[in-house]
Amino acid sequence: MRKIFLAISLLSLTVSTGAFAQGRSGTPEEQAACTRDVQKFCRAVIDQGDFTILACLKENRSKISADCDKVLKTHNQ
Repeated sequence: MRKIFLAISLLSLTVSTGAFAQGRSGTPEEQAACTRDVQKFCRAVIDQGDFTILACLKENRSKISADCDKVLKTHNQ
């Protein structure tokens, strides 16, 4: 469970990197929106870093929750 929390935190940093210039960062709500999707679709790559997790979410975009998809779109991913 700790690895999943770490992965979501790292995802937040990755997602917020694109929005950094706009002064936004990943909120706890945004992190929570993708937690289940990371657990469900990206568990196998959770130890491979935040960019890999982000790529996994993008690869599974048609399957992820609407809330997580919205977070990715909000941050131009």
